[in-house]
Amino acid sequence: MLYVSRREHFNAAHKLYNPKWSKEENEAVFGPCANENWHGHNFELIVTVKGYPNPDTGFVVDLKKLSRLIREEVIEKLDHKNLNLDVDFLRDKLPSCENIIKEIWHILEPKIPTLAPNNYARLHALRLYETPNNYVEYFGEK
Repeated sequence: MLYVSRREHFNAAHKLYNPKWSKEENEAVFGPCANENWHGHNFELIVTVKGYPNPDTGFVVDLKKLSRLIREEVIEKLDHKNLNLDVDFLRDKLPSCENIIKEIWHILEPKIPTLAPNNYARLHALRLYETPNNYVEYFGEK
């Protein structure tokens, strides 16, 4: 089994704020991330696909096709957007990295096998960097 990864980038703003809580509770839990005027990040998304190399190409997955899929299905929907207001798949969800990465998984997981149907390529993991020091990793529901 081999693991192949592709990194993509997007910029987005969001606010972490639970409307059921008071402003003080939100600030205590989320700190500056609860800023009523939003805040932004330069996100890095790493998509890892697992599978076996195709004997004709030597690829687990064609990285050009993988990049195109990620950009069309995810990046174009998130880049330079307000995650609280502009992104359909995050509507009514607190846009924490944990929730964002789970929604990205739901989008990509069924589509990855179509990129390499004969060698059983599957989505293995997602890693989402919110800052250079903070990231979330997700391996799907096991």
